[in-house]
Amino acid sequence: MRPKKHKTTGSNDLFRARPYQIINLKHELALLAGRIDWDWIDGEIAPLYSANGRPGIETRFMIGLLLLKHIYGLSDEGARERWVHDPYFQFFTGEEFFQRTHPASTPGCTHPA
Repeated sequence: MRPKKHKTTGSNDLFRARPYQIINLKHELALLAGRIDWDWIDGEIAPLYSANGRPGIETRFMIGLLLLKHIYGLSDEGARERWVHDPYFQFFTGEEFFQRTHPASTPGCTHPA
């Protein structure tokens, strides 16, 4: 089933930082994230989803992690470990707030939509 569109809360949270607040927006990953047409990628992948079943994980998150794995030569585990500690990785994959755990770390949990 196609993932739901990610909606930002738009509200400030005193106890959570947004990745763009703690990174250099001129960093190569921040610039690359701005040049990728994530909506186009989502539209191209949309027909591959089934109409049934549990909603999928957000396209930007999955494609972003795949790109980061290849750019940095990381294994699945290495990308997951680095994602937790690297606000640039989280910004690149479209996180609204800096996360301290990987979305797949909680059993039965999928990436928030």
